[in-house]
Amino acid sequence: MNTSIDARAISQAIVAAHGLRFGTNTPAAISAGRFSSDEPVYRGAKQACTALGFIEIDAECLARAWRAQTVRTGAFDANQWPETPADFGMRAFPPTERADAFAPCPQRLGLYAVLPDAQWVGRMARAGVPTVQLRFKSDDAAATEREVHAAVDAVRGTAALLFINDHWQVAIAAGAYGVHLGQEDLDALAPAQVQQIRDAGLRLGVSTHGYAEMVRADAVSPSYIAMGAVYPTTLKKMATAPQGVARLAAYARLLRGYSQVGIGGIDAVRLPEVLATGVGSVAVVRALVAAEDPEAAAAQWMAAMGAASA
Repeated sequence: MNTSIDARAISQAIVAAHGLRFGTNTPAAISAGRFSSDEPVYRGAKQACTALGFIEIDAECLARAWRAQTVRTGAFDANQWPETPADFGMRAFPPTERADAFAPCPQRLGLYAVLPDAQWVGRMARAGVPTVQLRFKSDDAAATEREVHAAVDAVRGTAALLFINDHWQVAIAAGAYGVHLGQEDLDALAPAQVQQIRDAGLRLGVSTHGYAEMVRADAVSPSYIAMGAVYPTTLKKMATAPQGVARLAAYARLLRGYSQVGIGGIDAVRLPEVLATGVGSVAVVRALVAAEDPEAAAAQWMAAMGAASA
């Protein structure tokens, strides 16, 4: 068998099948970084995924999944983009049935407002926004503690579900509904600390920016997985390029069984195509806090989401 020719043909077939969907139709050879195997499906798939714009760790993750899919089905199919969790090395789905699963949250979290302080949390909770997150940035531990407790008080008497960004120990002490962690924050926790959050009954949401991070997040069986940035955003510097709706749709199919949140650069015009991917929630920041009438903006977003899912 001529491995290099077979791998090249496999790479070209994958790009031809998926190039338009992922924004490229160039089957030209592109360096795929390191290879961990000479197996042709793996090598061809990694070259193809690199050509399709996936970063090294995601191209590697996809290549391994494509090889596992080929072994499982008995044949290579360029048209069949990997979307079976087991092919990515994930455990049994749905994750909610795992013994170590975090407490569940609604499958559809709806409009998800990411807010800078407790006052905003209370304002949007009273406006009927179903899911709110306190993303309070301060190096003052006492101020953070006050703000988290104030946010918990602010949603009391409303139907809003409150997640606290990052400050999981204070979130436990304050009795928040859940905590949201970025990928680096999650990676920095010891297993005993993850278990502490789980034992406290908090729901856990995790940010992801591609396949490799989704696989890592799945390892702790969180309550929801956030995926982005879907579109360009200036709110924070992103380590990865915008994902786009084609990738978001592929992520959503792989993670079916999880509550899913799309985030990053989503506006009212883009909302329908984001919801069409199957995600049950859209997170927004400036669409509400920078609106002239935040309550009216929230009502419009919720109405649009309701109409799209009807």
